[in-house]
Amino acid sequence: MNFKPMFAPKTMAVVGVSLGNHRHPANVIYNKALHRYPATVYPVNPRGGRLQGNRVFQNLSEIPDKVDLVVIAVRAGQVPGVLAACIEAGAGGATIISGGFAEVGRHDLQQQLVEMARAADFPFIGPNCLGIYVPEVVDTFFLPAERLVRPESGKVAFVSQSGGVLVDQMVKFAGEGVGLALAVSIGNKALIREIDLLNYLADDPKTGVIAFYIEGFAKGEGRRFVRLARECPKPVVVLKSGKSAGGRRAASSHTASVAGDYRVFSAVLAQHGIVEAVNEYQLVSCCEVLSAYPRGISGRVGILTGSGGHGVLSVDVCAAHGLTVPELSAEEQERLRSRLAGNIRQIASLKNPIDLTGSATDDDFVEAAAGLSGLEQIECVIILLLPYSPGITSDLGARLSELCRRQKKPLVAYVPHVERYRMLIEGFELNGIPVSPSIEGAIEMADAMRRCQPC
Repeated sequence: MNFKPMFAPKTMAVVGVSLGNHRHPANVIYNKALHRYPATVYPVNPRGGRLQGNRVFQNLSEIPDKVDLVVIAVRAGQVPGVLAACIEAGAGGATIISGGFAEVGRHDLQQQLVEMARAADFPFIGPNCLGIYVPEVVDTFFLPAERLVRPESGKVAFVSQSGGVLVDQMVKFAGEGVGLALAVSIGNKALIREIDLLNYLADDPKTGVIAFYIEGFAKGEGRRFVRLARECPKPVVVLKSGKSAGGRRAASSHTASVAGDYRVFSAVLAQHGIVEAVNEYQLVSCCEVLSAYPRGISGRVGILTGSGGHGVLSVDVCAAHGLTVPELSAEEQERLRSRLAGNIRQIASLKNPIDLTGSATDDDFVEAAAGLSGLEQIECVIILLLPYSPGITSDLGARLSELCRRQKKPLVAYVPHVERYRMLIEGFELNGIPVSPSIEGAIEMADAMRRCQPC
């Protein structure tokens, strides 16, 4: 099956628009496509008429262009007829927004769609889903434009069984400055499933990291997913629900999924170097850091801060995550000391973690980071910045980013996410350097790199 027309449509049709209810899901989708996206969009309703001055087509066969993507938002019982019309019209693919299938026990109706599509080699997303979002290209979500938070274009592709989780993660991605290549809500995943999208996204030149929210698999499907994720040339991140007995029951009623044994699945992910996010916040952190640094590390980190307390806290968190903080030799410490300003040479602690004290300036941080990242035993530098220190300016993020590009060694930063520090944070983010609003988040980013490799 060819998925490209669905993810880069030049023409769209929205089947099920209402002539009287402008809040109908189909109308919301049509209005966004008409006013905000480049594809030519056609409204379809069997009664015909006009909508916002445009002709409403009574069926797909009347549309003068070949349609790349059809959005189906009609009652469940009407979907098979619309799907047959899509196939007959030679459409490129469909998203079936409609619910009322396997999630409510109508397995027969859902299977009818699958059999029709497979016989015609016709791809569709859903049913019971939001569908597809590609920045500046297409948005089939039935959510009003003014309420949807949209991340900028980026490298992360996010595939979610739940539309609600997907939209909530988009808010978090946007808040952390993580860009999306595309987002797909697959709902009941009757035809196109995680494995299909994993194969497609592995070859997608715009995708750098592939993330999944998964409630469950069909019998035997989880093993195949792990094998393909292990072989994927791009980092794969998984957020799995259905960890408890109650969660497994909820997954079954939500998208008719079989949640399986979570402990076994989690252990297999770790064994094969597939990064598991334990919650939705960690999912964002993992995607952010792996977008910047797709190659794994074994876990040896250097920590640079202006606060001894932050250094002590960070070492404890590193230990909890399986990262090591190797102590620097006396010779290495002296080489670092020689790079610092005279007023802090004798008061800075340079064993690792490195505490430059609150008297350090931008120059001290840059020099210490350069020396630390130049050490062979340090695979990643974690910088814990206290922007309220008097010697720190808003230029430091950009200066450290330039150093990171030159040294070609991963660097992650902690900066409190307060609006008055926005310029400092942007200095990192605009240059692709991951920034976390917490110490633990920064260390989890380093840990994601450690976990992103076969054991």
